[in-house]
Amino acid sequence: MDIPTYDSSVSAFDGIRTVSPALERYTTDVLLGDLWKRPQLSPRDRSIVTLSVLIARNQSAELPYYVDLALDSGLEPGEISELITHLAFYSGWANALAAVKATNPVFGRRVIAATQLAPASVDLLPIDAAAVSQLETAAQNFGAVAPGLVQFSTEVLFGNLWLRPGLAPRDRSLATLSTVVATGQFPQLASYISRAMDNGLTRAQMAEVMTQLAFYSGWSSAFTALPIVKDVFEKRPRQS
Repeated sequence: MDIPTYDSSVSAFDGIRTVSPALERYTTDVLLGDLWKRPQLSPRDRSIVTLSVLIARNQSAELPYYVDLALDSGLEPGEISELITHLAFYSGWANALAAVKATNPVFGRRVIAATQLAPASVDLLPIDAAAVSQLETAAQNFGAVAPGLVQFSTEVLFGNLWLRPGLAPRDRSLATLSTVVATGQFPQLASYISRAMDNGLTRAQMAEVMTQLAFYSGWSSAFTALPIVKDVFEKRPRQS
């Protein structure tokens, strides 16, 4: 699909030319002119990565532009609704609420109906064996240290949130690992990379996720993540 071109009237890019003509050129030629058109990752996946970074870093001024882009790229309103809910757990409630405030005008302008949003209560997907194992490990290691956190992790995070069907497990993994990189939580990254690949993200797609993250979370964050990605790749069967 065609990616919208740079428009100086869009709030996310307002005033670039009068402050930094070079940044405007990179935005036009590299960010929107090259990165978003690379075939290694779909515009929909790039939208999940980018929205996750912006929400995780509470960069809500740019969210309206990227919510519009996400909708134009095939992400459904209900999926964006569910993404914001998911990221409340991984980037904090305040960041999610800020994202709600920034997204609300976009949904209003596009006349998104309540029936298009992720409902509050749904029939959950079955929990997978990997999640059960992870919960058992957490209970053994930290049950005596932070029983409340382990309980909420068991009953709410992995026992409910991750099982909501409004966002596919692969999409939740994509959002989570993007948030982990964007917030510098690198000790947790390997487990989320493995889970993303278990949920269907390929090596080539994972590599391109890191490329997308370099632009939106910074080169240092992406390069700090690369040795962890490499280690996960080396430990997994080649066909994954």
